[in-house]
Amino acid sequence: QVQLVESGGGLVQPGGSLELSCAASAFTLDYYAIAWFRQAPGKEREGVSCISRRGGMPYYADSVKGRFTISRDIAKNTVYLRMNGLKPEDTTVYYCAAGICPITTELAYGYWGQGTQVTVSS
Repeated sequence: QVQLVESGGGLVQPGGSLELSCAASAFTLDYYAIAWFRQAPGKEREGVSCISRRGGMPYYADSVKGRFTISRDIAKNTVYLRMNGLKPEDTTVYYCAAGICPITTELAYGYWGQGTQVTVSS
């Protein structure tokens, strides 16, 4: 059974850093691209970043470009999202999903994790 499990969320002060993890099971990372999405209450879901199944050409939304870095560990079958320079507006639930990269439509993602909460506040 395909499963994605996020971890690493938490409370951090503005300007701080967090690293989210997305552990995949029942498939390897060379089969699906992995993307990170976020959705704040009352807002549309936003595609934040993704990494292709070959590990190249990462995609970043303009809102996080230069602050977030996506990477993966093939041996651990895990994708990471390193978030630096966090801002209060980054506060929301972050989800990872298996599908395509770059991010074009949510319909291309058939598997989603349960989400992890990131809160940026002083």
